[in-house]
Amino acid sequence: MAHVVTESCINCRHTDCVEVCPVDCFRAGENFLVIDPNECIDCGVCIPECPVDAIALEEDLPPDQRSFVRINAELAAQWPAITAKVDALPDAERYRGQPGKRALLKR
Repeated sequence: MAHVVTESCINCRHTDCVEVCPVDCFRAGENFLVIDPNECIDCGVCIPECPVDAIALEEDLPPDQRSFVRINAELAAQWPAITAKVDALPDAERYRGQPGKRALLKR
């Protein structure tokens, strides 16, 4: 099972996780990151690096976040790899901890 980026990342897109990933499994969209499930080795080093607690093991996802397994897989096939840390989005602090951001995801 792979790790999954969840709704908490939407409109924040911190990239601290990218910097520590040993296999470059992160992909970047306009306002969200995803993990390529085919590249992730389940090492878990990304989890404590995320300042908004947006990364979890697939098996640990709460029911309302389980659709992000499919979303990560789908978007990882479309988005480019990101291998270096970049600045978070300008409004990241405003969106930090805000629930119900799924509709804001830019595909």
